Amino acid sequence: MGVALLIPLTFGMTPVMGINMLIGIYIGGIYGGCVSSILLRTPGTPASAATVLDGYPMAQKGEAGKALGMATIGSTVGGLFAAIVLATLAPQLAEIALEFGAPEYFALALFGLTIIASLSGDILKGAISGMLGVLIACVGADPISGVLRYTFGVSGFASGFAFTPALIGLFALSEVFSQMEKHATGEIVSRKIAGRWPSWADLRESRSALLRGSIIGTFIGIVPGTGSGTASWIAYNEVRRSSKTPEKFGTGYAPGIAATESANNAVCAAALIPLLALGIPGDVVTAVLMGGLMIQGLAPGPLMFQSNPDVIVGIFGGTFLATIFMFVFGMALIPLFSRILMIPRHVLSVSIIVFCFIGSFAINLNPVDLYTMVGFGVLGWGMQKFGFSQAALCIALILGPMMESNLRRGLLQTHDNLFEFASGPITQLFLLLTVLSLAWPMIAKRLARRSASSQKRDNA
Repeated sequence: MGVALLIPLTFGMTPVMGINMLIGIYIGGIYGGCVSSILLRTPGTPASAATVLDGYPMAQKGEAGKALGMATIGSTVGGLFAAIVLATLAPQLAEIALEFGAPEYFALALFGLTIIASLSGDILKGAISGMLGVLIACVGADPISGVLRYTFGVSGFASGFAFTPALIGLFALSEVFSQMEKHATGEIVSRKIAGRWPSWADLRESRSALLRGSIIGTFIGIVPGTGSGTASWIAYNEVRRSSKTPEKFGTGYAPGIAATESANNAVCAAALIPLLALGIPGDVVTAVLMGGLMIQGLAPGPLMFQSNPDVIVGIFGGTFLATIFMFVFGMALIPLFSRILMIPRHVLSVSIIVFCFIGSFAINLNPVDLYTMVGFGVLGWGMQKFGFSQAALCIALILGPMMESNLRRGLLQTHDNLFEFASGPITQLFLLLTVLSLAWPMIAKRLARRSASSQKRDNA
């Protein structure tokens, strides 16, 4: 919304200055979503939903400043990594994006859904949450035929449940209900504020998470139509899966924040690769950026590298500068951000509710979105109370439509031939990763038992 609203201000600017201003808004907006995720359990953007899992528990333990510092460092590392890739390998990597068709997108979404199993302590409850999310994602018009499904005659649901109001309700409003319940029972939550810099131990533990998140976010950003939300969830899962202490994730663990924030900010620069090299916007924001380029009389695509090299170099440099300014302003403002926790709880709860309603309505100016937000708020509160995974539901809401539409489209293209549908090397790679992802918990348990038995033999 910020990028779209400020496009008119670029009319009188030079192309490099105008586009770099929009890129700065894009990068700053994705980073800024982590502030409310960590402090209020309210994702500022869908890209920050995964940051809630470790950021908010860390804030509840009195380490809000450290959590925001880790998020700022992660965002900077991911942004700079993707910016380097953008500046050095944009045309070559953009060709990979052309290889993605409906089967490849389906396999990628299916692989993403396997995250549900590892994020849920109770696999059965996690599976129920995921299936519920896929079912909810089916509400609205059929992606192929356009036939309305599960709308119960309500015209406002013809396009399905709006994702951002659903996300606000699922995490923010449900947390208000939970806090009201805790206040009624007299349960006290920490309100202390720690410093802004993570410890050296946290940074050492987070090195692998920063690298993995940056690589995954860059790859996801290059593939059009995926987005920061998908990247952050996949990065969180892969870092947790490879960790020696996976039980710490979800309890306020710095590598969890590092993984999600490095991934979602890496998407910002990486999404510019297909835009500049192929003229294909990678997500909604880059589609708006493409409009900004065309307003300036520039045609994104391979010829732009030959016809306007000065603009390309200016965009590369602007991406680096925007990421550095994000780090400087982010670290400087952490003490101010953290003051939110000092607001009295009853005032803060009322303010969150008001902004939940304003934010949900302002996106589409659709009153139905308010009902969506409240409904998901009650659902999220119930899930939190009875131990069902809100994260699993969120992942299914993101990936369910992507999986269904590409499965249907791919089967139409191959005339329902499953062997032809799964014949591509990229599709087969993601299907193999899906099988390994589902089998890994069992493999890990068996390996742990073997190592434990071997230690007992050695001790004997």
